[in-house]
Amino acid sequence: MTPRAHCTSKPLASPLKQTLSPLKKTLLSTCLLAGTAAISSAAAQTLPVFPDSDYSDQVATVEDILGYPLASKVSTPEAIQRYYQHLADQHPDRIRLLPYATSWEGRQLFYVVISSAENLGQLDQFESNMRQLADPRQLNDDDAESLIEQTPASIWIANSVHGNEISPAEASMATAYHLLADQSERTASLLDETLIYIDPMQNPDGRARFVSRYYATVGLNPSTDRISAEHNEPWPNGRTNHYLFDMNRDWLALTQPETRGRIDALLNSYPLIFIDSHEMGGDLPYYFSPEAHPFNPHITEPQREVLEWVGRSNAGWFDDFGYDYFTREIFDAFYPGYGASWPLYQGAISMTYEMGSARGHHFRTRDGEVLTYGDGVQQNFVAFMSSIELAAERGDELQQRFYQYRKNAIEQGSRGDVRSYVFPATRDAAGHQKLAAVLSEQGIEVKVADEGFSACGTDYQAGAYIVNAAQPTYHLIRTLLDENVPMDEDFIEEQERLRANNLPDQIYDVTAWSLPLMFNLDVEACASAPRVASTTFSGERIAAGSVENPDAEYGYIVPWGDMNAVRFLSAAIQQGLRVRSSDLEFIHDSKARFPSGSLVLSRAGNPDDLTEVVTQLASDTGAEVTGIDSSWMRQGPNVGSANVKTMHAPNIAMAWDEPTNVLSAGSTRFVIEREGNYPVTAIRPAQLRSADLSRYQVLILPATASGDYSQAFGEQGSEHIRRWVENGGVLITLGNATRFVVDGENPMLNSAVENKVQPEEVARINRDTAELITNDAQLNHRIQDHEAAPDWVSGVLARVNVDQEHWLTAGVPEQVHSLFVGRDIYSPLTINHGRNVAYFAGPDEVLASGYLWQENREQIAYKPLVMVQPQGRGMVISFTQEPNYRAYMDGMQVLLFNAIFRGAAHAQPTR
Repeated sequence: MTPRAHCTSKPLASPLKQTLSPLKKTLLSTCLLAGTAAISSAAAQTLPVFPDSDYSDQVATVEDILGYPLASKVSTPEAIQRYYQHLADQHPDRIRLLPYATSWEGRQLFYVVISSAENLGQLDQFESNMRQLADPRQLNDDDAESLIEQTPASIWIANSVHGNEISPAEASMATAYHLLADQSERTASLLDETLIYIDPMQNPDGRARFVSRYYATVGLNPSTDRISAEHNEPWPNGRTNHYLFDMNRDWLALTQPETRGRIDALLNSYPLIFIDSHEMGGDLPYYFSPEAHPFNPHITEPQREVLEWVGRSNAGWFDDFGYDYFTREIFDAFYPGYGASWPLYQGAISMTYEMGSARGHHFRTRDGEVLTYGDGVQQNFVAFMSSIELAAERGDELQQRFYQYRKNAIEQGSRGDVRSYVFPATRDAAGHQKLAAVLSEQGIEVKVADEGFSACGTDYQAGAYIVNAAQPTYHLIRTLLDENVPMDEDFIEEQERLRANNLPDQIYDVTAWSLPLMFNLDVEACASAPRVASTTFSGERIAAGSVENPDAEYGYIVPWGDMNAVRFLSAAIQQGLRVRSSDLEFIHDSKARFPSGSLVLSRAGNPDDLTEVVTQLASDTGAEVTGIDSSWMRQGPNVGSANVKTMHAPNIAMAWDEPTNVLSAGSTRFVIEREGNYPVTAIRPAQLRSADLSRYQVLILPATASGDYSQAFGEQGSEHIRRWVENGGVLITLGNATRFVVDGENPMLNSAVENKVQPEEVARINRDTAELITNDAQLNHRIQDHEAAPDWVSGVLARVNVDQEHWLTAGVPEQVHSLFVGRDIYSPLTINHGRNVAYFAGPDEVLASGYLWQENREQIAYKPLVMVQPQGRGMVISFTQEPNYRAYMDGMQVLLFNAIFRGAAHAQPTR
């Protein structure tokens, strides 16, 4: 094995260490002090470097197992797992490896727990203790105190959720090696006092993509030049997972298996500190907590105080090593869907660490310094060790605060202005089932009423969903279910001041994320808790459907309007069943009323075993199917009407590659393939320019990131797509991809992107005429840009009115909610060109949640969200905002699938 370094030691002088760390205040290695300057070139040293380290030859280094020194190579996911598996196999008394999920590409996600042999032998009991502390409803304070005394502190270090943020995963191996190999008294004390959870790589698929492409571009020597190929990843880069999700935005909706597995593991162990370790641009040093403003109001003052402790502890160690850092300026704590945020609402302390990234072996900063991969690994390692030490030192206090947080949450929920949320569940069974499951997966208790009841002045029927706020997860409940979570008034005032001075605002992410609004479900926030017999929800996201009157003589009807029906249609047409769909509402001879879009399957034209097939489809998809003995309709179209369309199985093509926005493409494909269970063919724009598209009935253009489709396709490619539409294709544009169809002298969609509405006094200014300016207000008007775009909106939830008389909106309620992000506002279609089938509500009603500039609110009002315009035998359907944003806008999904399936049915290609 490789010889280990043994460093001599020297007394500490830092007063910060004297204050913060009994474990730190005795030693700092002379090799560290002598080598401080050299740490900036950490790749040249044997890593990790830490004071008073005495590494045992009985623990294998990275080089022993993987064949190269730590940080000399960007390790693949397989290599990282191999190293951890070796440690777990060789030292099972002190490290345990636990799988928790499987990625879309089949890679195992796992975490390890490291502690003393005595602690690890009691791991199951300690985790049980934490689960008991997490529910003070089952404890008294004396019992809680006893559990705290028995249980070590715990810290969870999660790494590289963005696959191309590479050093944290490597640093995790340095940390594991140090904890197992170092024989110093300091490390022994840490292991005695803490359970250390390490998730080495939260995104193995993205990391694999990065490593493969990085080494495919490296030449004789790695380049330091930021414009080199190795520092500029090709589309879609390694940040995202297989479905191109930014999983650091997924913690509230839990759309991806990696996120769901991770949260399940956290709810089993309830760590007291959660570190989400990232990388950022290489020109910045290291960032750690405290976070920037605004803070979510459901993050408590005691939690914010601990974030300060962590920052000060890190600062002390970074000062000793000579590392630069910064805090507070970016990365706020408002949006709850980050890894650095979600654990806070469970009572833990969570935070972001960000290391300036070499994005490979070497990177030359704008200051001319060369940042190495080893620098990132070493600095992350030091931050991890600092945080572990803090957990050990403050363990009892952290546990007390965790318990008190959960206890206070129950009290707040039992006496606050909102004491329960009631979902009537009279519409969209699929949406309610999924939302209840998502909440339950996050540790929130959801009840289902066993009988009818009254609450908040309203009568509800059996089957209504109830979320009582008096739970340990009160703050998470309020954060996820309230219509609006307010930002600090002083923060908003500052953003308005910045905007007025043409300076960028500091809003980092979306300002709205209410799950009931995004799912488009009715909910009542009640000031009392209903008293009704109920059952705790424990179901899956999709409940098995059923068939009423399965032996019906004529056939079956599936009511349209939720994702259960969409999945049924998807499966049925892929199996070759003959399915028809009504453009209009109808009343069957049985007096049952069915909404527009409802599906009809007759025995004629379908297989002899239709009953068995439909029964299985209902069970698999969640659809509720009604058997009918005749086709007679009391009201509305009969099955043979021109208003009842045959549903074909369209081949769907999607633009995939630059200039397509990675996140838009990924979330759209995910929703279609994994929510609707329907395949999509990804095609690069280079092929879309000229390839034979006659095999495809639907083409989807996701939003763009940089560049545009007109440029990517060129004039000939754009004309090629126009001809395909005219021959019967359905072109669907999402978000700013709509610019493609409104551009040019002969646009496919007769709308336009609007400029910012200017005040009259600005519009009247003649810049060619001399004039006197007498005050600041006149100056401000004088310098305005006449052709400016509307101000950028970080993300709000907006109310949208839906035309109920068009086939494209079949089964969609009169009002839905859309996320509005960006600055694209489109003019409405005139009636001679097409229809504005969904449009934003008026200025006083359009904002449902979040913070929206007043000028944007007024300009967005009544502008289209969804437009449809015929083109020859085909059509263009444009969503001016993305219906699949982060795949959590579930309330928009039926509208999207209407565009796909019903659009293809209404187009007239040669079949």
